[in-house]
Amino acid sequence: MEEQALEFELTKEFRDRFQQALDEHDDLFIRNILQDVKPADIASLFVEFTTEESKYFLDLLPTEVQSEVLRDLDSETRKKYLKLHEPHTIALLLNQLLSDDTADILHELPVKEREEVLVDLDPELRLQVTELLRYEENVAGGLMAKELIRAHVNWTVVQCIEEIRKQAENVSKFYQVYVVDDHDKLLGRLALQDLILSDARKIVADIYEQDIVSVETYMEDWEVAEIMKKYELVSVPVVNVQGFLVGRITIDDVVDVITEQAEEERQMMAGISESVEEDDSIWRNTRARLPWLLIGILGGLMNAKFMGLFEAELMRVTAIAFFTPLIQATGGNVGIQSSSLIVQSLANPDFVDEGLWKRLIKVLFVALLNGLFLSVLVWCANVLLFQEYTLSLIVSIALFSVVLFASFIGTITPLILNRFGFNPALAAGPFITTTNDLLGLTLYFFTVHLML
Repeated sequence: MEEQALEFELTKEFRDRFQQALDEHDDLFIRNILQDVKPADIASLFVEFTTEESKYFLDLLPTEVQSEVLRDLDSETRKKYLKLHEPHTIALLLNQLLSDDTADILHELPVKEREEVLVDLDPELRLQVTELLRYEENVAGGLMAKELIRAHVNWTVVQCIEEIRKQAENVSKFYQVYVVDDHDKLLGRLALQDLILSDARKIVADIYEQDIVSVETYMEDWEVAEIMKKYELVSVPVVNVQGFLVGRITIDDVVDVITEQAEEERQMMAGISESVEEDDSIWRNTRARLPWLLIGILGGLMNAKFMGLFEAELMRVTAIAFFTPLIQATGGNVGIQSSSLIVQSLANPDFVDEGLWKRLIKVLFVALLNGLFLSVLVWCANVLLFQEYTLSLIVSIALFSVVLFASFIGTITPLILNRFGFNPALAAGPFITTTNDLLGLTLYFFTVHLML
């Protein structure tokens, strides 16, 4: 049915026919056309139709499908959709979801409505979600789900298999069994293959692996993502400060974290100061973009004022003004390249520990080679075009200096921002561009002043 999902996303014919069905309340057509469509694809229809229309066609589908669609909606769309529901109805939908998804959705509701929904949740789910709501959303405790498979270290293989069957009723997917002691302290893990192939008379203590990677409830989400990436885990157990098993985090939760981080850094690098989307309000989009645009304007005014200080040199050799865009563009590009690589490397927590000076020296040699190549290329081009040897030499020396300093600034700025707790992605956007514009002009005109 993937072909059908792709069709309704892309074709105007489907949208027009579906709109007609909504207008005419053709419930049979809507049910038939959506019955085999995946929830994530149904969620994409919310972009095409109004919130009221979306609620209408979603109400025609089974409750479990409605719940999955609700889970797959983006946060802003989900908030608008839930405003059309009573707390009791929201609770009926959330009862179909896992505890972590339920907690994430409840975090988006106003406190009063959240409390009303909690009252109507199934008792077991309410207990699990209440515990999850104690944690902030950006830590392991806020990411984890309470549903998991655990086995006591002294169970027999037969007893363990029987208990897994019981526990699996509340767990949609599981990849391994977590082994605990009498107090629920995490001891290790048990692979399903080892459990199935083991002698029925053995106990879990004889076959489980003590070597297990776990995360603490207070650990930040990006740290969890790095651990799961490093050890290639599809799920990881979560323990509290006493080492007791309290939940697990699966790879789909971590993918969401990585996606959000990438989006945030991309917007930072583009000079957008807060997380926004194109369909957000005009004021929100303006507010997010304006600060760095103002910084760019300030940098441009400073550039103009700075060039005025060298009016005598410009009057003397007007051709030097022709090369200011070249100097500024090269400095900006080199700075962004350097800062982008450092920002990417800083995603690895061991980056600074793995020989920082060695990396900086490598950056220096790369800048030397790039600067030498570009300056020689520009010198040859200027000699051929202008037959001005002195001017060509000035531009080439200035360009070489700009490449070196821009590379240094682009490398050191993310490290400094990271050291003081700021997002290093800030250094890979307008900040570096504006800084290197000023730096490039300074070096260029200073070289002109000395050589003339």
